[in-house]
Amino acid sequence: MTLRIYSTLTRAKEPFETIESGRVRIYVCGPTVYDDAHVGHAMSVVVFDVIRRYLEYRGFEVLHVMNYTDVDDKIIRRANEMGIDPFVLADQYIAQFKDHLEALNVLPPTVAPQATGEIDHIIDMNKELISKGCAYAVDGDVYFRVNEAADYGKLSGRKLDDMQAGARIEVDARKEHPMDFALWKAAKAGEPSWDSPWGPGRPGWHIECSAMSMYHLGAQIDIHGGGNDLVFPHHENEIAQTESLTGKPFARYWVHNGMLQLDGEKMSKSLGNLVTIHQFLEENEADVFRLIVLNSSYRGPLTFTDDVVEQARKALVRLRSGLKPAAGGEASADAIAAAVEGARTAFHAAMDDDFNTAGALAALFELVRAINQARDAGAAAAGIQAAQGVLLELGRVLGLRLETAVHGDEAIDPFIDLLLDVRRELRREKLWALSDLVRDRLKALGIVVEDSKDGSIWFQE
Repeated sequence: MTLRIYSTLTRAKEPFETIESGRVRIYVCGPTVYDDAHVGHAMSVVVFDVIRRYLEYRGFEVLHVMNYTDVDDKIIRRANEMGIDPFVLADQYIAQFKDHLEALNVLPPTVAPQATGEIDHIIDMNKELISKGCAYAVDGDVYFRVNEAADYGKLSGRKLDDMQAGARIEVDARKEHPMDFALWKAAKAGEPSWDSPWGPGRPGWHIECSAMSMYHLGAQIDIHGGGNDLVFPHHENEIAQTESLTGKPFARYWVHNGMLQLDGEKMSKSLGNLVTIHQFLEENEADVFRLIVLNSSYRGPLTFTDDVVEQARKALVRLRSGLKPAAGGEASADAIAAAVEGARTAFHAAMDDDFNTAGALAALFELVRAINQARDAGAAAAGIQAAQGVLLELGRVLGLRLETAVHGDEAIDPFIDLLLDVRRELRREKLWALSDLVRDRLKALGIVVEDSKDGSIWFQE
């Protein structure tokens, strides 16, 4: 099956074809570092981590660039409130974010540039846009001429005339067109600045990403990613300034993840409805968060509630149950071998369909069911162990660390198995209270019992 990816630009799933055979260039817009990162940020990095992992699993070499915006109005304002240097503030939050990436088992980007380290490239891009007549300088600011981009609005589907009519911003009389956007901002008192041909100043937000992408990945890339809240104006403006400069399509595929919602509202700092990454990881494993993200379409909104978190915890329990050691028997392993092939096929088909991680997870759960049935039926240990190897392999493609916290001390296994046998008899006799007592006492000792139509399984938290 051919890998197909949905592109925001065409509003369709398209066959995945790279610019350079065997190599994928991905640019993903990273965070503006002025506060604690929340689980909405984590959703985006996990989505693109899974995309990268699957492309590498398929044999591609992936060049992955994710930037940090470390000079911005929000950073400056927050630093002034705290009475510290804006660069110190930004560096603190960058270090924190990198720690979060490691904790979430996110592969580090090939390159993680910071805007303040790319000023020369940003200035050069401004100069080239001015020389081509696509931008103009006024009073130390530089603006992009939106009228120079004939197809401005093609990513978001907006028309320039409608944008102008509906604009709710105060029109700057110095602009040639109300929708012209800043490429360079003249310095204000007390703000960080760099020398430029137009006087001291700092880069505009949109030009940062275009300059960094072009410098580190070239004039054209395969995938440009980010949250769908960036489609307009950020990514629209990136397209306009980059393609006006190069005369080539900037990215083949524009991939956007949906927003994480808390109680039906987008999670954001401005609304104050945040769960930080640190808060989540204090109470949960990283795999729990991954399963929340993986069990939904990356393009749609993701609801974040206590119930959703608990469902993910239970899903992790279920997946890890497939790793319980096999006692070893003499029954045929043909059925488990067939289940392994079926799981691989279903996993590949789902991921080839625009990274359908929910379908890929379903394939893993089906494999776990087959492993547990084979173990109960006394299948040969070698067959079960081979299937468990595939479960781990496919889990790693999704960034899961299933092998952690399965069984700790095999000496206690027979005693817990005995308790589960007793509990099965209690359930058969409908002595529910005693059955629940056994389960709850085991839970207090860190032993999770998972009931299903196929029977009961256990493992250590």
